[in-house]
Amino acid sequence: MRKLLSFLFFSFFLILFLIFFSSTIKAEDNVCSKDPRDIPNDQLSTCIEELGKTMSQSKTATQGVQKQIDGIKARVAFIENDLVVKQKNIDDSYKNLAKLEEILNRTIRDFYIKSYYNSPLVAFLSASSASEITQLLAYQKATTDQDKVIITNIAISILDLETKKKNLEAEQTNLAIVKEKLDKVVTEAQAYQATLSNKIAALSARQQEILNQRLSALGIPLFASSLGGCSSDIGKDPGFGRGFGFFTYGVPNRVGLSQFGAWGRAKAGQNSDSILHAYYNFDSIENRSATINVEGYSSYSLEDYVKRVYEVPDNWTDNDSAALKAQAIAVRSYALAYTNNGQGSICTTQQCQVFKPDPKGGNWEQAVNATAGQVMLQGGQPIKAWFSSTHGGYVHSSGDIGWSSTSWTKNVQDTTGGISNFSDLKNNAYDKDSPWFYCDWGSRSDYNKTAWLKSDEVADIVNAVLLAQNQSDTETKEHLYQTDKPNPAGTETWSADRVRQELSKYMTPYTSISDISMSVDFGSGKTTSVNVSGDGGNKSIPGDFFKLYFDLRAPANIQIVGPLYNVERN
Repeated sequence: MRKLLSFLFFSFFLILFLIFFSSTIKAEDNVCSKDPRDIPNDQLSTCIEELGKTMSQSKTATQGVQKQIDGIKARVAFIENDLVVKQKNIDDSYKNLAKLEEILNRTIRDFYIKSYYNSPLVAFLSASSASEITQLLAYQKATTDQDKVIITNIAISILDLETKKKNLEAEQTNLAIVKEKLDKVVTEAQAYQATLSNKIAALSARQQEILNQRLSALGIPLFASSLGGCSSDIGKDPGFGRGFGFFTYGVPNRVGLSQFGAWGRAKAGQNSDSILHAYYNFDSIENRSATINVEGYSSYSLEDYVKRVYEVPDNWTDNDSAALKAQAIAVRSYALAYTNNGQGSICTTQQCQVFKPDPKGGNWEQAVNATAGQVMLQGGQPIKAWFSSTHGGYVHSSGDIGWSSTSWTKNVQDTTGGISNFSDLKNNAYDKDSPWFYCDWGSRSDYNKTAWLKSDEVADIVNAVLLAQNQSDTETKEHLYQTDKPNPAGTETWSADRVRQELSKYMTPYTSISDISMSVDFGSGKTTSVNVSGDGGNKSIPGDFFKLYFDLRAPANIQIVGPLYNVERN
């Protein structure tokens, strides 16, 4: 047992060496150890590659010794079970010790008595013949030897029990040390890999910047007062057949009030209070006042500021203008929360609230006057009442879309009934009348200004997604951007042929796609997986991962802009 414990100690030092020697980065004088925002652009890819390789080495080292760790864990479990058995045996032996002591005392007493009466002189005096003397002496010796054996065996048993107890205590102490070191090895290795993952994620935030830039270039109208709609290409001929279109439900950011949803609720007979409770958690609506400082303009009273916000169409007057009233209260609440009750300032674009120097007038001003001073409060403070034009039938919490979690935002279905499929969603969503409810975003002039994609184009995107899924190093992923624009990382963008070549190392790549379907969580409103069929077989890809690399690889400005999306065929 002691040899086994010594082996375990040696194994721990070996594991620590393999993991940390193979994965340690010297941070001093290393540009990659800086804050990602301070790393020069021309060195960013190198740093991502370096961290990726280090992460890969760390994982490889951990995987390389994982069998040893598992073996040690199995040995530790064996030792634990063995010690439990030993402990039970020792406990049972101590319970029997009283009986052994009683037998020992009685045997010792009998031994001394027999030693006195079984002397040769007694045998000589009591025997009548030489033969009888011989027999009597032999009997006396046998009984005395038997007592000696009993005494000796009991004494050895007691001594052995004490020795076993001391050994057990030593083994239990050593086992506790082994388990502590094992936990430390695993915890430190996982913590180190988590640190590397966080660094890589921070550096890859530059990739997120690229996605944000592409999203911004689409010019998606976030508020209902914007003109135009999306490129809903159903029924449009791109000049080729059997293409694919990826359609998204709603527009960013899907948090708080859905303006078209509020209008749908107002048309269904709901008042402004019911509408607001559908989209926000708040304690009460109370009157507040403040001075709002507007960037690039002067200061306005809270009411004059709200009258100059252009976020919602003036003709939404159903049910006593409930939608406009709800919007006015939301605008007022947002302005107070954003400026910390007037201490700060607010911008004039849709990044805050669209402001113009002249009052909007009309039905909007009537709604502002009808709700004068009314603000949604939680914990006595105004809530930051985010809103956007169209949520696509679902409302998400701020934390669910990657913002800081807040107690006043919700995750709810914004529908008149249950949703079990896409048809239910299109029929029951309160914001179904929005021109941005179901859209394929982006377009190409060569294909009748549509966002339809050919089968081989989708095959290339799927191959890129699968390659990214099967490659842990960031260097490969830097080659998977769209082929019709310069590589934003300053390196080579791999062609469709090169991506197929690289992917063939792991699986059969696609040259054409015959069918795509979506698996959806209709409870929360998210595409969970994309199921692909074609000459490369059948594959299922996580929905968020597919969206990420679709948006990086798709041509022109074609993108999926939300968590819930579907595919159509032309």
